[in-house]
Amino acid sequence: MAIEHHQIDYAVKEDLPAIVDIYNSTISGRMVTADLEPVTIESRIPWFEEHTSDSRPLWVMRKNGEVAAWMSFQSFYGRPAYQGTAEISIYVAEKYRGTGAGSILIVRALKECPRLKVSNLVGFVFGHNEPSLKLLAKFGFEQWGLLPAVAELDGVKRDLVIVGRAIES
Repeated sequence: MAIEHHQIDYAVKEDLPAIVDIYNSTISGRMVTADLEPVTIESRIPWFEEHTSDSRPLWVMRKNGEVAAWMSFQSFYGRPAYQGTAEISIYVAEKYRGTGAGSILIVRALKECPRLKVSNLVGFVFGHNEPSLKLLAKFGFEQWGLLPAVAELDGVKRDLVIVGRAIES
């Protein structure tokens, strides 16, 4: 089932509960995030406020008025020389996984990079998260780094794969 008739907007504060719900829905699967317990809306307010539409946006994909997925750009490493590199994160609500929402958001991200002055996108993905690694590879992301066994989820050591893609200007 493809996700059709959607819209992608910059997130507004009223979207934060849905954004947090989608994020929290991924925690128990131990494949997407390194958080082990659900996060609160209040704890995510500073993160939300770090996003700006002209540099480090936070987008939501809406389907029938509800937030189906979200995507953010965050600064990589936080020092001025890295301003042209952004970390991409994509989270899809459970009922919309497998509908192509992730692909639609990546296409949007790649299109927006020149306007945002982003020349490299990077992603940090657990090595056992094959669906995300395959999705990113489909759009030209390659492995740029590997941090072996740096995370521990329920007593299991997990690798972190750093993927990246240069953006043509």
